[in-house]
Amino acid sequence: MSTTDARSNGHILKALAGLLLALFVSTLSSTVVATALPQMMHALHGSPTQYTWVVTATLLTATAATPIWGKLADLFSKKLLIQVATAIFIAGSVAAALSGNAGELIAARALQGVGVGGLQSLVQITLAAMIPPRERGRYAGYTSSATAISTIGGPLLGGFIVDTSWLGWRWCFFISIPFAILALIIVQRTVRLPATRRDNVRIDYGGATLITGSVSLLLIWVSFVGGSFAWASWQTATMTGATLVLLACAVWTETRAAEPIVPPRIIRQRTTMLAILGSLAAGTAMYGASVFLTQYFQTSRGRTAAQAGLLTIPMMAGILVVSTVAGALISRTGRLKPFLVAGTLSLAAGFGGLSLINEHTSFAFIGVAMVLVGAGVGMTVQNFVLVVQNSVPLSDIGASSATVSFFRSMGGTIGVAVLGAVLARQVSSGIAGGAAPAAAYGTATGHIFAISAAVALVGVLAAVLLKPVTLRGSHQLPDPVKAVTVAAGTAEAVPAADYAEP
Repeated sequence: MSTTDARSNGHILKALAGLLLALFVSTLSSTVVATALPQMMHALHGSPTQYTWVVTATLLTATAATPIWGKLADLFSKKLLIQVATAIFIAGSVAAALSGNAGELIAARALQGVGVGGLQSLVQITLAAMIPPRERGRYAGYTSSATAISTIGGPLLGGFIVDTSWLGWRWCFFISIPFAILALIIVQRTVRLPATRRDNVRIDYGGATLITGSVSLLLIWVSFVGGSFAWASWQTATMTGATLVLLACAVWTETRAAEPIVPPRIIRQRTTMLAILGSLAAGTAMYGASVFLTQYFQTSRGRTAAQAGLLTIPMMAGILVVSTVAGALISRTGRLKPFLVAGTLSLAAGFGGLSLINEHTSFAFIGVAMVLVGAGVGMTVQNFVLVVQNSVPLSDIGASSATVSFFRSMGGTIGVAVLGAVLARQVSSGIAGGAAPAAAYGTATGHIFAISAAVALVGVLAAVLLKPVTLRGSHQLPDPVKAVTVAAGTAEAVPAADYAEP
């Protein structure tokens, strides 16, 4: 390695430290809550529906904010945007920690989600601007490792906090704040990228509002149908009808917006569409498994919050080990499809195993299934984004990355809400039928993972249908791209050299 290359690599690693720390706290904010939720809801006198919405609120706002952050990243300083997203995350964390009831906690988590959506998408976008695709696989191992560590440590840390009397559940939110502040400092000192700004910038707030509104209304209907009102009722007709109208308006708006929040020209590409389908499956796996497994261990198996966190280690270890190894192999070979096919198959097999669990299932069997799920997440989550980044010019990396992340978060949001609603109804039905609560929870958990296995099969199909992908060695497409025409005008593609580290 030359002196210049070594210096450049060293600077990238320094910048990477701040970016990964920001990614770490954004992931930790979700995983640390997973094991602590039962105690939080008990302390705040929350309902089963509110239990799910503590998680769903963050996912929903993160999903809605992700494409906006992605569009802004194509227009303004990525460094400044990361700092703004971090500040919003800190504000949401403080508000969540000071919540006086379940409603306030859900609202604070929604604010926190805006920052989470920014951090999770902007870190990927910034890395894409700094590092060519072929080398990105090597650094993707670091990214996946940071995510895995926060995913492993989150449930453990959350369990320890709520099981320690002198701390309490509020520290699940306070604990992220010093890490977020440190990330702000490191990013300020190490990240050096040129700001890109176009005249006559138009942000598609209308499209974002319509998409968010339609998804929110759908999730509200899912949460209350069959409980507060019947499936065949005027409430169902009104909510589902309004959802369809909002979605139709969103599609109409996106096809006519000068700067659409979800660009149709990107979605129409075969590679992007298949990556979106795969990401939906991966999102359901990543969020659903952590939320419902920790609940299963505590409710059905009688374990403490800390013990529930320990029992999820096989899944998190699978993410950590497999993502690191896969990242190194991808960087060496430049091939992505074999890992995506293997990852989606592993996801489907893992959820298939979890679909068989009940209140008496061997922990060893559950551990093997969790390793398969973790391995699947490790080989798919980052790599579906990398597939799309590899197929678009540098000027579209922000929008394309955010689009895939948007649908991945959408899969997680809808997955958690729908699976949570199914779980609640099956548990209530089981208890009404004379089953003990532990038995009802165990059986119902197996049923929702059977649904997850079916969703994972969609990811397998998407991965198989992908054309073989070889990562390119520069930021630009093999066919030189002089300019990229957009509805608002013409944005000239920035040469890779312009993104070189000083």
